[in-house]
Amino acid sequence: MSFAAPIASTLFSRLFRPFSTSSPILSVTPESQARNMSTTTEKATVAAGCFWGVEHLFRKHFGNGKGLLDAKVGYCGGQTSSPSYRAVCSGDTGHAEALQISFDPSVVTYRQLLEFFYRMHDATTMNRQGPDVGTQYRSAIFTHGEEQQKVAEEVTDKVSKEWFKQPVSTQVLPAGQWWDAEEYHQLYLNKNPAGYECPAHFVRTFPPLSE
Repeated sequence: MSFAAPIASTLFSRLFRPFSTSSPILSVTPESQARNMSTTTEKATVAAGCFWGVEHLFRKHFGNGKGLLDAKVGYCGGQTSSPSYRAVCSGDTGHAEALQISFDPSVVTYRQLLEFFYRMHDATTMNRQGPDVGTQYRSAIFTHGEEQQKVAEEVTDKVSKEWFKQPVSTQVLPAGQWWDAEEYHQLYLNKNPAGYECPAHFVRTFPPLSE
C-alpha cells in the first residue's frame, strides 16, 4: 500500500469491505492456551491507527509464549454507548480504534509493550496514520491505574526526547468504557491475509531508551 493512496478511496475501501468472512475463525491459539495456564494477568489498552494492523503486529511479536495471552480490537475514549464501526469511522463518536491486550507481566512488562507501541506506528502525526485520517486513528495510551499512568508518561517523555526528537501526539489518559468491535474485525488480518494494512504500521529501529 502506497502512502500516495487517495484518502477518500482508502476510507471507502475500509467502510464498504464485507462485514463477514468465509475464512475459518482461529478458535484455538497458543495465546488462549497460555491464558488458561497463567496465574497473573494484566491489561493494556492502546490506539495507534487502524486496529487490524495494531492487533496483527502485537500478536506477531508477543504471541506464542512471549507474554501476550489475549488481544481484542474495539473502541475506547468516546462519549457514546455501543458504537458501531461505521459510527466510529464518522469521527462523531469520539472513540479511537484501539487494541486491548491481556498479558503475563512475568514474561513481558508493561513498559516493554509501550516501547513496542512507539516502535510500530508514527506517534508524531496528529489524528493520522498513513492515509487514515481522523480522530478515530489518533495515537493514545489508555491506562489502567496509577502505576500504568506513571509508566506511560515516563516512556512517552523518553521516546519524545530520545527517539522522535520532537513532541509526540500520543494522548496518555485513564481508560474509560471499552467496547468490543464487531466479530469480523477480530483477528482480521489472520482471516484475511490480503486485507488492508496501514503503511505506517511497521517496526522501527531505535536505540534502547536510557535508564
